[in-house]
This record gives sequence, C-alpha cells and structure tokens, in this order.
Amino acid sequence: MDAVVAAKPVFKVAALCGSLRKGSYNRGLLRAAIELSKESVEGLQIEYLDISPLPMLNTDLEVDGTFPPVVEAFRKTILEANNVLFASPEYNYSVTAPLKNAIDWASRPPNCWADKAAAIVSAGGGFGGGRSQYHLRQIGVYLDLHFINKPEFFLNAFAPPAKFDQDGNLIDPVSKEKLKEVLLSLYAFTLRLKGKC
Repeated sequence: MDAVVAAKPVFKVAALCGSLRKGSYNRGLLRAAIELSKESVEGLQIEYLDISPLPMLNTDLEVDGTFPPVVEAFRKTILEANNVLFASPEYNYSVTAPLKNAIDWASRPPNCWADKAAAIVSAGGGFGGGRSQYHLRQIGVYLDLHFINKPEFFLNAFAPPAKFDQDGNLIDPVSKEKLKEVLLSLYAFTLRLKGKC
C-alpha cells in the first residue's frame, strides 16, 4: 500500500517595501524574494503590496466603522495573509514614514497584524538598514507580530562586489542565498505558529 504524503502547506505572504522609489534596492530585495519563492523556496506565495496609494493616517477618514476603499483593500490583503515580509530601508535611524503609515492603517481596530509571522530584510549604506529593523521589531511587539530572530538580513548595497544592477535588481549570488535562508526561516516559523509541524 502506498503511503499518503501530506501536501506541503502554502502560505500567503504580504510583502511591503518602505521605500516608494521605483528603483529602490529594498524593492529589489522583494522582487528577488518573489523570484526565489517561485524557483527554489516551496510553500510561500509572495504578493507585493504597493503602499504608495495609502492616504496619511487620519481617523476623520474612518466613517461608520469603514475605511477609505484603498485602505479597506490593503487591510483585507494583510488580514488574509499568513505572514509578512518587510523590506525596510533606514531613514534617520528608523522606519520610513510610508511604512509606518501602512502599519498604522492596518493596526486600526481590528488589528490586521496580530498573530502573524514576519521577517525583515533591508539594504542601504553602512549598517544596511539595521536600525530600522530594530524599530520595526519594537513596533511589532505592540501589534502582536512575531518576527523571526535569525537569520538577520542587513545588506550594505554599496560595498563591493555589486549587489544590484542599474534597475535595482539583486544580482549578488551570496545575497540571494542569504535571502533564501530568510524565506526558509519564515516558512518554518509560520509552520510552528500555525501548529503544523
């Protein structure tokens, strides 16, 4: 008799980039993560969410328990995701205003972030966005977001060898392998949180 093999769960990943710039290296990290999820990381279905259309948080825009349509759509996607992948550049030692705005909209009651696994990647100069990651982790504590602890992914985008091409696409094989390790860790952590391992 053939043994029945359980299908590997597939998790929906909401991917958010804190930079609105089209050629952003952080957005390039998300594009690379999407490619990796299709080529070599099974079980993750990554959807990039453009946060640029979201209005600045203003509770006057909430009417009778509803949000503006673009915010409702964003919140619905976060709510339906199993986990979240943040690409967080560092601005002034912290997260960017657009990313914080998106986080705040989805945290309005009911909190859409609660009990989700999450991972952070970042690219930039020097510390590669590391300080933004620490602030994002602090924000996640209040939101009941559960970040993977390891591996951490801070990429100095300007140190040789070249990490990105002229269009902001990740080209460095070592960095791609490290990004793959983050995705595998996010998958394993999501399994544990969902009680499926």
